[in-house]
Amino acid sequence: MLKGYNFLGQSINTGIRLSIAVLDFPKRQPVQWVPVVINNRCIVSKRYTFVLTEGGSHIQRQAQFQQLGLVNILAVARESDQYLQWQNFIPMKFTCLSRGGGFHFPPCHMVNVSGFRILFDCPMDLSALSIFSPVPTGFDAEVDVKVSDFQDSSSSSSESVARKRQKINKPLDVNDLIYAVPWYKTVNNLHLWNVSFIDIVLISSPMGMLGLPFLTRMKGFSAKIYVTEVTARLGQLMMEELVSMHMEFRQFYGPEGSSFPQWMSWEELELLPSALREVVLGKDRTELGAWVPLYSAADVTDCTQKVQTLRYAEETCYNGTLIIKAFSSGLEIGTCNWTINGPKRDVAFISNSIFLPAHAMKFDYRSLQSNDIVLYSDFSSLDAMENVEDDDGFSIPTTDSMSTLSTDNNNNWEELVESLLYTDDSLEEQEKLSYLCYCAIDSLKVGGSVLIPINRLGTLLQLLEQISASLESSTLKVPIYVISSIAEELLAYTNVIPEWLCKERQEKLFSGEPLFSHVELIKDKKLHVFPAVHSPKLLTNWQEPCIVFAPHWSLRLGPVVHFLRRWCGDPNSLLVLESTLDAELALLPFKPMAMKVLQCSFLSGIKLQKVQPLLKILQPKIVLLPEDLRQQTRFTNANSFSVIHYSEIASIRIPSLKDNSEVEISTDLALQFQWRNLKHENMTVTRLKGELSVYHGKQRLLSGSEQAKSSKIRPLLHWGSPDLEKLLNILSNIGINGSVEQCMGNGESEKACIVHVHEPKKALIEIGTSTIISAGDENLASKIFEAIDKVLEGI
Repeated sequence: MLKGYNFLGQSINTGIRLSIAVLDFPKRQPVQWVPVVINNRCIVSKRYTFVLTEGGSHIQRQAQFQQLGLVNILAVARESDQYLQWQNFIPMKFTCLSRGGGFHFPPCHMVNVSGFRILFDCPMDLSALSIFSPVPTGFDAEVDVKVSDFQDSSSSSSESVARKRQKINKPLDVNDLIYAVPWYKTVNNLHLWNVSFIDIVLISSPMGMLGLPFLTRMKGFSAKIYVTEVTARLGQLMMEELVSMHMEFRQFYGPEGSSFPQWMSWEELELLPSALREVVLGKDRTELGAWVPLYSAADVTDCTQKVQTLRYAEETCYNGTLIIKAFSSGLEIGTCNWTINGPKRDVAFISNSIFLPAHAMKFDYRSLQSNDIVLYSDFSSLDAMENVEDDDGFSIPTTDSMSTLSTDNNNNWEELVESLLYTDDSLEEQEKLSYLCYCAIDSLKVGGSVLIPINRLGTLLQLLEQISASLESSTLKVPIYVISSIAEELLAYTNVIPEWLCKERQEKLFSGEPLFSHVELIKDKKLHVFPAVHSPKLLTNWQEPCIVFAPHWSLRLGPVVHFLRRWCGDPNSLLVLESTLDAELALLPFKPMAMKVLQCSFLSGIKLQKVQPLLKILQPKIVLLPEDLRQQTRFTNANSFSVIHYSEIASIRIPSLKDNSEVEISTDLALQFQWRNLKHENMTVTRLKGELSVYHGKQRLLSGSEQAKSSKIRPLLHWGSPDLEKLLNILSNIGINGSVEQCMGNGESEKACIVHVHEPKKALIEIGTSTIISAGDENLASKIFEAIDKVLEGI
C-alpha cells in the first residue's frame, strides 16, 4: 500500500481513519463511532470527527435493508471531548441465566451484542419430573390420589396435618411424591426478562430447544430464531413425543383447571420432604415461578414454523448488522457452536462439544479462531478428573502441565496441541458401550430382560450396533424393541442426512452400505419398532427375554414406566440409566427394586485438560469462563487473552475491542467534501449530507435525495470562546458599539463575560460555556451572530 497520496486536494497518509458518531436524536447520545472508508478504497488519514443526526426520526430495526433517512453530518471536537468519550458506545453485556445440569439441561445465556439482545438456548429441566408420581395403576391408587391427598374435606383436619408433618422427617417413600398432572420446570431467571425485548434466539442442540414453545406462545415475542436443519427436526420430534407422553396424565387426571394446582400452594410445599421441596423451590427457595404447564401440539407446530434453519457454515445476516454462522460442535447430530460478527466485536459461543464423536460431524473448532471474544459455555468438564489414564498407563497432560510446555518452537507446540485435542475420546466411550453390552448379555443369558431408557440419539444408534453384534457372537436369539411414538420417523431420518455425520459414516454411503446398522436389523427382523406399548402388532410379536429401548429417561412418563413395573421385581433383568439422574428418587415409585441397575456416564463435552490448549488455538482477546472453572483452570501471564469468570445471573459488561467500525462513503458524496483547517487545533473538518444505510453488516453513506440549494451554508456548529477584543473590533466595523462588563464566576474555569451592545439598539451577549445573544431586533441579532461566526471556528 502507498504510504501517502493526494485526495481532494488534501495530503493523505495511510493508517489513520476518519471517525463519525451516530446520534440517537433528540437525546443526542452517541450510538456508535465509525471510521470512514471511501468507496474507491482511499482512507482519509487525519482523525476527522463528525456528529451524525437523524433529523428527528429514530432508527428502525425491522427491515433487512436498513434506510436511516436523510442525515446531517456536523463536525465536533476531538476524541477528548464528551461525545467521543462514548468510544465504547454499547458495551457488550453477558448474563448467565442458568448453568444447566448436564446433557439434557444445557446452559442458558443472554447476551447483548451491538444493541441486539441474543438468547442462547431455551431448555427445560426434565429431571425435575422426578417429584411427580408416574400415572398410578389400579382403582385403589386412583381413589387414594383423588380423595386422600387432593380433596379439602379431610386434608384440612388437624389429624391430617399432623400426619403430613411427620412425612417431612421420615425417609422418602412413594406416597411422598406428587400425584398430579406434572408441570415442567423452565429456566427461572429467563422469566425475569421481557420477551418482547429479545431480538435473536440461537439454539445449539435439540435439548436446548425443548423450552422454546413456552417463549413463542407468549404475547409480544417476535425474536428471530436460528437453528440448524437437523436440530430443528430432532427438536420438533422430541417435543411432539413429550406432548404425546404427557397426554397419559391428562387422560388419567382429567382436564386441567384454570388456577394453580393444589400442590403449588405454600401450605402443601412446606409439608413436602426437604429433598422434593428443594427440587420445586431451588436451594434459595426462589424457583417456584419456573414451573409452567406443558405446551400443546399446536404450540409445537407454531414454534417450528417460526424458526429459520441453517446448514453448517451458512451465513445469515440479522437486521443488516450481525453476521451469524453455525459450526458443528460434535456433541450430537446437528448440534452447533455459533459465531456472531458485528461492527464492534466478533464473538464465538462454545456449547458442549466433542472433538471426535463416533457418529456426528466432529467439533469444527478451527472456524471459531481469531474471534475477539469467546463465550465458553461447556460445563461438562466440572465432573471430570484432571488426570485420565488409559489402559497402557499413558497420562493425558492436565491444564497445569500443559501450561509448562515449551512454546519456543511454534511447530512443536502446534503438534502437541493437536495431539491433545485429538486424543481419542471415542475409544473410552466405546469401552463404556462394550461394558454395557457385556452386562446386557449376562442378564439375557440368565433369562432377564434389558431396559434402556437412554435419550441420546448417538448413543442409541451405537448401542443398537454393538448389542446386535454381541448377540450375534453369543448365538442368543433375543429380539430388540424400540418403542416410541417417533421411533420409526427418527430412525428413518438418521439414514438420510449423511452430510451431518462423521467422515467414517459418510464413507459407508459411498461404499453402498447403510449409514447405521438399524436399517439391516429391521430388514432382518432383529429390530422391531413400535409406536406404543399397546400396539396390536407388538402384542402379537412380543417375547421375553428381550432388549427394550423406550423413553423417557426421567422414569416418570412414557413406555419405560410400564416395563419398569413389569420387571422391577426380576433380579435377572437389567435397567440402564445415566449417572446424571438421581437414581434413588427416580426409582422410588418402583420399590422394592430387585432389578439390577447400571448407571453409565457418557462424554458430554470438552474434558478439563483440553480447555487451555483449545483456547490457545482459538486465539481470542477475551475469554468468558464459568466461575466454577476458576480453580480447575489456572492461566499463566503468557496467555495472549484475558479471562473473565462469570456466575449465574450476574451481568458482566465487556468493553469494545475495536476502536471503530467502518462506513463506506460513495464517491459522489466524497467529492462534495469542503475541508476547513482549524486554527487552534491540528484538525481538518468538513460537513456533508447523505443517507446512511446498513446492509449485510456493512454501513454505507450515500448521496441524499435532497441537495443543498445554496453553495453558501450557514454554519450550524461553533466551538471555543470568542476573543473579546476581535469581537468588539468586528462589531465596530459594522456599526455596532458595545462594552465588556467585568467577567464573573466562581472559578477561573467557570467565569463568564457579558458584552453590552449600546448602538444602534440595545442587546446582550453572554459568553461562558456557551454564547447567548439576546436582542429585541432580529436583524441586529443576525449581524451579531455573523460577527461571532467570523471569530469562532465553525462548520
